[in-house]
Amino acid sequence: MRKKFVMANIVTLALILIFDVWYMFGGGLFAKSIASIMFVGAGIVNYLYCAKNEVDLKFPRWMLVALTCAMLADIILVLNFYLGVAVFAIGHVFYFVSYCMLGKINRKDLLCGVGIFTFALSVIQFAPFLDFGSGFMKNVCCAYALIISFMVGKAISNLLEEKNATNITIVVGSILFIISDLMLMLDKFGSIPGTNYLCLGTYYPGQFILAFSLFKHATINRLNYNKNAKVS
Repeated sequence: MRKKFVMANIVTLALILIFDVWYMFGGGLFAKSIASIMFVGAGIVNYLYCAKNEVDLKFPRWMLVALTCAMLADIILVLNFYLGVAVFAIGHVFYFVSYCMLGKINRKDLLCGVGIFTFALSVIQFAPFLDFGSGFMKNVCCAYALIISFMVGKAISNLLEEKNATNITIVVGSILFIISDLMLMLDKFGSIPGTNYLCLGTYYPGQFILAFSLFKHATINRLNYNKNAKVS
């Protein structure tokens, strides 16, 4: 059974990368939508793997909701930038909640979140190559940076509390996510060439990795169950 789910992840990753590259080099909304749908597909596949392994589904459910929000936001962003950003922000809240299912809120969450936000805020406020056009847009970016900073901060905090494959996978996916958002900001409001490619090149793989964290989560729980069964 495990091999079938591994193969399903390989297929969805391959499709994500194909349509990601297609969109990078001139593909329209269709290519972008398929790439987004595929990482939700990976989330569904790995959610089912969790269910079959009788894993507590609190974390997988919230992760699947977050992935769905990211998919919708990614598509909406092409049609309405502001609405897309708003849906992305809501998605980050769901990612944060899903991470809280793996580790209780603690002081490290705050410290990590504040540290990341301080860096992000410094870039937004003082980077000479950024031109937001208005104070309103700059404030929107600051608010968005606050939300994603605490999402990534929670992922890092969980890893500091417990080093396991699930938390490592989530940190990698979350960092790729925030890098893609930084590249999007530089592409939208800056003048640095190549940022669009860096945005797309980190976003879709990052989303797949977050979806794949459900598979790692189920695998860890299965191994722990087998160990406990042997001991008893």
